[in-house]
Amino acid sequence: MFAYIDPTVKQDLIVSGKLFALDENGELVPSAHEDAFIKVVGPIPLPVAYATTEALPIANQSDPFDWYAWVKRSDLDRIEQVVKTVRQHGPRDIFSLLSEQMAVNSALVYGNFSEAENPIVRIHSNCLTGDVFGSLRCDCGPQLHKALATIAQEGVGAVIYMAGHEGRGIGLWAKAITYLLQDAGHDTYQANEHLGLPADSRDFGDAARILSFLRGGNKKIRLLGNNPLKCQALKQAGFEIIEQKPLVVGVNDNNIRYLTSKREHGHIIPIEALKNTNK
Repeated sequence: MFAYIDPTVKQDLIVSGKLFALDENGELVPSAHEDAFIKVVGPIPLPVAYATTEALPIANQSDPFDWYAWVKRSDLDRIEQVVKTVRQHGPRDIFSLLSEQMAVNSALVYGNFSEAENPIVRIHSNCLTGDVFGSLRCDCGPQLHKALATIAQEGVGAVIYMAGHEGRGIGLWAKAITYLLQDAGHDTYQANEHLGLPADSRDFGDAARILSFLRGGNKKIRLLGNNPLKCQALKQAGFEIIEQKPLVVGVNDNNIRYLTSKREHGHIIPIEALKNTNK
């Protein structure tokens, strides 16, 4: 189970350029360098199928996305230290390993992303209930599929998938409780705050770092999404947002209140879209 960080495997990946490190500015640095901030594995060819209700082409399986996975160096160092202890002293410390948390983020890159003039980018906060279970309480799953379809149609672009952003940063356990609070009358933001948690605690700094690397320093992009905070974060990181293109899809009777609340908090959601349910 620890093959992915076996020292021999690790060195082979570094030599082949498939395991590398970036500093806080998204610049390449030696893997063991003190300025290494995030560790990246990739690119890995990943044929992707996605559902869509529109007449958009499915990506050719011979022309896959490039998948990059990355973690904070501090998180990876903790895991590697536990693994080292397990190797040296046996499995008595396995429970320490299992209790550790390490958010592994992803980037799905399509086409010649680094050289494209103004490629489309979707920063997607993970949502287990929407992305995996197909929940109708939100629009996350349809947004993810639509983003992949749009990028494949355009021939270039990237989805930056942030694994630690469940429930706008509060985690899956707390998110489950907020659903019950929403059923009792709170909106999606009030529910977080009722638990004494921030309405939105997400940090998009790592997304900007990996995006800077993938763009080769080119800061011009088009952002696919409704959240103004993502746009602000990328601008603060030096990106030039040529366009923020709304992504309104998956509207249905179950998520109208959720989307209305997001619109009231500044999301770019045309009021007309909320009148057309069951899309």
